[in-house]
Amino acid sequence: MMQTRSEVLRKGKDLPLKPPRLSGPEAAEHVAIQALTFIAADPERLGGFLAATGIGPADLRAAARESQFLGGVLDYLAGDEPLLLAFAAEADIDAVTVMFAREVLTGPPREDDGP
Repeated sequence: MMQTRSEVLRKGKDLPLKPPRLSGPEAAEHVAIQALTFIAADPERLGGFLAATGIGPADLRAAARESQFLGGVLDYLAGDEPLLLAFAAEADIDAVTVMFAREVLTGPPREDDGP
């Protein structure tokens, strides 16, 4: 069973102080493509993603070539912590790496992006 961030903090385990280093936008795009593959592997996950983004299945492959779309894939994961943690576990990467890849592709969060 995966631990949530708050469970990790309660148990006193250290979280990384600095974001992991990605070698650039290409590495961030690779993480996003892995995430898209993870989403597409399950019809329920894919259906939710398509509904949330408004993109059609026929347009998915072409959209995946766009860096901004790939950033949107990671935005989608960031908005669903259980999905983010499931992807990170399956891809054998830290969720912090996923979030850092998101920032590489979309830029730093803006103040009006959330609560």
